[in-house]
Amino acid sequence: MKVVLRHPTREVEVDGLSTVSSVLKRLDILPDTVLVIRNGELLMSSEHLEPDDVIELRPVISGG
Repeated sequence: MKVVLRHPTREVEVDGLSTVSSVLKRLDILPDTVLVIRNGELLMSSEHLEPDDVIELRPVISGG
């Protein structure tokens, strides 16, 4: 599957993984630091992924 990362913007291919949490673990990304989006919808960490999916990881930003 294709993973689009923001800040900095780049794309990586990840094979053999079936859940959002497994992708984040493989990429060494803490789940609370990103929003995971597929087809404009937010995904939960337990969400099942397909090999042809394209997901986007956007950093969570907070401020005051």
